[in-house]
Amino acid sequence: MNVKCTILILGIFLSISSKILSQKINGLSFVASREPINQQHITPVLKTNSNYVALMPYSIIRDKAIPKIEFNTKGEWFGETENGLLQYANEFQKSGIHIMIKPHIWLRRGGFTGNLKPNTKEGWKLLESSYRKYILTYAKAAEQLKAGLLCIGTELKEFVLNRPNYWSSLIKEIRAIYSGKLTYAANWDEYKRLSFWGELDFIGIDAYFPLSASKTPTILELEESWGIHKSAILAIQQKFKKPVLFTEFGYRSIDYNAKRPWEFSRTQDKVNLNAQTNALQAIYNQFWGEDWFAGGFLWKWFHNHEFVGGLKNNRFTPQNKPAEVLITRLYANR
Repeated sequence: MNVKCTILILGIFLSISSKILSQKINGLSFVASREPINQQHITPVLKTNSNYVALMPYSIIRDKAIPKIEFNTKGEWFGETENGLLQYANEFQKSGIHIMIKPHIWLRRGGFTGNLKPNTKEGWKLLESSYRKYILTYAKAAEQLKAGLLCIGTELKEFVLNRPNYWSSLIKEIRAIYSGKLTYAANWDEYKRLSFWGELDFIGIDAYFPLSASKTPTILELEESWGIHKSAILAIQQKFKKPVLFTEFGYRSIDYNAKRPWEFSRTQDKVNLNAQTNALQAIYNQFWGEDWFAGGFLWKWFHNHEFVGGLKNNRFTPQNKPAEVLITRLYANR
């Protein structure tokens, strides 16, 4: 092979590689259901120009005083189990959609998982051993599926801050099983304090940052409010030299939706579709053009598309709202 030919081939390879590396993760958080999925459930996802879905196998802690993590139980919905995860992932992969596996813990008696903190040695031992079994099960599933991403935990602030050695050891165990990329989903008020970002591939943030107390904040107002948060995120990114991934982002279609974006109470708050689209446009404007930003997963998307969301819905889902039209256009850009 002559030199010119070699240079040409190398140039084509570098061009393709650059395009792949620059492509953002345009993801949806796909909610588990009672039943298997098929192409009927995947087609609406494809129409949004999404290239990734987060699949979320759940576990349960029935009593925080006895913090044993239970998973793959008979009481779980099909999509929340390991078999359900494998079925969902295989169906999405047939359509060229990539997978992030993102396990979640549900506290049976309520409360925020970030506050999960045993008060005895026995409690810590039980939590650590059962969590290890839980996450390694899904590390093996991720490797079996050749999933692009595995999220090793979701919003577990007290757990990760109080047991750094456990988490560093666990990451090594996961890497011995799973050959793909790793992240952790830190809550928006947690990510600055974690020590193990250097051991992962992405700095993961569930990006429910408070931005505005306005009833319907404008895009400009929201972008300006992102300034202080964006600077703080960039400081962590530069410290650890890892790309930032919004493991969750999203806004309800209600008045004052950017004041406390993490709230999800089932109240009859007034529907505000413009507030939702403004917030999504602003976060996209601020982050998707940055080289150090990897992309994100919109919260959240249900399998039965034709029956959810809509113009009278005040929940997070963009489905059958102007937000769906917007995210389809935005995801087509990168």
